[in-house]
Amino acid sequence: MIRLPLILLLLLGTAAFAQQPPVLPPVAKVIPKELTIHGDTRVDPYYWLNDKSNPDVIRYLEAENRYTEAVMRDTEKLQAKLYSEMLSRIKETDITPPSKIGDYYYYWKSEQGKPREVLCRKKARATAREEVVLDLNQLAAGRKYLKFGNWAVSPNHRFLAYQVETKPAWISTYTIFFKDLNTGRLVDQIPNTHFHLAWAADNKTLFYGRRDPWRVLRHVLGSSSENDVAAYQYKDGSWLWLRTTSSREYILICRPGEAAWPYAEVSYLKADRPQDDFKVIQPRQPGTTYYVSHRGRQFFIAASDSGKEFRLFKAPVNSPTRAYWEEVRPHREPVVIEFVEAFRNHVVIVEREKGLQKIHIHNLTTNQFHHVDFDEPAYAVFLSCDEPESNVFSGLGATDFKSNIVRFGYTSLVTPLATYDYNMDTKHRQLRSQEAVPGGYDPGRYQAERVFAGAPDGVRVPVSLVYKRGLVRNGKSPLLLHGYGYAGITMDPSFASARLSLLDRGFIYAIAHVRGGGEMGEGWHDSGQGRRKMNSFTDFIACAEYLVAQKYTSAERLAMMGRSSGGLLVGAVASMRPDLFQAVVAQVPWLDLIVPEADSSRLQYPGELGDPNEKGDYEYIRLYSPYDNVKAQAYPNMLITAGFNDDSLEPAKWAARLRAAKTDHNLLLLKMNMESAHSGASDRYERLKATAFEYAFLLKALGIEE
Repeated sequence: MIRLPLILLLLLGTAAFAQQPPVLPPVAKVIPKELTIHGDTRVDPYYWLNDKSNPDVIRYLEAENRYTEAVMRDTEKLQAKLYSEMLSRIKETDITPPSKIGDYYYYWKSEQGKPREVLCRKKARATAREEVVLDLNQLAAGRKYLKFGNWAVSPNHRFLAYQVETKPAWISTYTIFFKDLNTGRLVDQIPNTHFHLAWAADNKTLFYGRRDPWRVLRHVLGSSSENDVAAYQYKDGSWLWLRTTSSREYILICRPGEAAWPYAEVSYLKADRPQDDFKVIQPRQPGTTYYVSHRGRQFFIAASDSGKEFRLFKAPVNSPTRAYWEEVRPHREPVVIEFVEAFRNHVVIVEREKGLQKIHIHNLTTNQFHHVDFDEPAYAVFLSCDEPESNVFSGLGATDFKSNIVRFGYTSLVTPLATYDYNMDTKHRQLRSQEAVPGGYDPGRYQAERVFAGAPDGVRVPVSLVYKRGLVRNGKSPLLLHGYGYAGITMDPSFASARLSLLDRGFIYAIAHVRGGGEMGEGWHDSGQGRRKMNSFTDFIACAEYLVAQKYTSAERLAMMGRSSGGLLVGAVASMRPDLFQAVVAQVPWLDLIVPEADSSRLQYPGELGDPNEKGDYEYIRLYSPYDNVKAQAYPNMLITAGFNDDSLEPAKWAARLRAAKTDHNLLLLKMNMESAHSGASDRYERLKATAFEYAFLLKALGIEE
């Protein structure tokens, strides 16, 4: 028997131990820092985790990742199985319905084994020779990260402007590249841009967005971008959206109001006069929001003077200010207009009534109106976009402005996304494509429904559910409750083939359409923002209590999930009612709402959460800010996902504080993606792997064996 020296044994043992993940969770060191605002002093024990350049921060995050990996090691086979299931339900080689832009049909295609899409086109007719316009797989080759932004083709179809980001960030910062589609060569580029692009009619002038502060710049192809000057800028630094009307005759700058949309102010410029100044249609006024579309000598404007009562107007393009608006369609209670788009002979309006969408058609030739109705209890409709290039991968680009065909997408919790071309004259609906689900998906095996939960103030909150048919409501079914409730953004019920891996294991999937979102109109959003934000959290709790009371599930089988602002939602609820849930998945959550310097620039939309620099807002935010409301109590099993390149490391701080305070022995895992930011993985296979990991956590936390 060979005897090794003691020191060698110790070294070997140390090396072997170093290769093993820690069996105990990491403990973040405590370095108290006092933060005082409005005379209120808070002590932040983990303030030091804000510093991404600190090597100790990196070491701590790596320790958290090793711990998470160790705890989840027993689910590796399950993760692989889930991933395999999800991948098997995707048609890896696929193509979107072609969208006609000018004399070309543009479409995206994907190929088996390739993680990214390819943009193609055919000239004049769909049977013409295919041209590859842009291969995202080639762009991403050799890179750890690449995020594709937006694209726009010049009116003569010679130049393609497209955006890529190669370094992940909280708010994406793209470089615009210009590709000559005749030669295939790159001819120009602009660094440090935001998402928005719009070509002028001269085929050489491009308007684009830039932040800090938010402004639109004018670039002439071939000139130095350093000489680009602002074509328009909001003095208060407001966010903005840049788009082209479907007629291609006007470029619009849209300034969001209290929410992401509708807009508080829209400015316009004739596309064939790119050197002119932008003009405001209606200056920003409290309570007034509107959408704008164009046809001939008129703008069609869907507007609300109260934030709730939308009407349809038309106005002459040479005098479009409020004094010249002529009402076309009065407000109809309780209908809310979400979008308007004009065609040569029709105006298409997306409306929402009692939380459900309808497409409304106004025939300008006959002056008649009709609806495109849908009969499922809960669904989502996506009208052909105001800017074809904006729906990058959906294939729902706008059809020809001169056409009587409008394209829309339809989906529900049981119906895969279907793309329809709708004849606005004959009312004929033609199915162009439907998301394929390989493996023999049968929607009849599943059932969707819509119920309402009573909030503490008596408001009825919609809940959308889907589950396998034959459900017995005995309180034993596992249920995943999802929510968002922010900035007037809707979380409409749509199909996800990956979700079948939960439904087939007996899960119920539910969406709580809480206040703060836009599902029930602008008033619904208003009552869940600012100093009424607490309604979002109590609505979500009321939905959970309803589902338990109706025996869809029980507290021991109930999980919740939310992403970004939805992560704020579930983070706040986790402290308010930890007894109501068995598991939490908080994806890139917002948590430390009273930021150290009370920096209101982090707030995307004015008034959404309030400004901590204002004492009243500060005191209200203090009541629910997840990081500031961690307390000594039992918490559910928790998985917190985050990206190192996000705007902050709040999730790491929250995990550290929770671990120090909680009195239970439930799971608390932090999964920090060191290569991503707020948007997560940048290719489809990595996104599926992330979903498989989260589902494996849920099954483990709820004690469901596979």
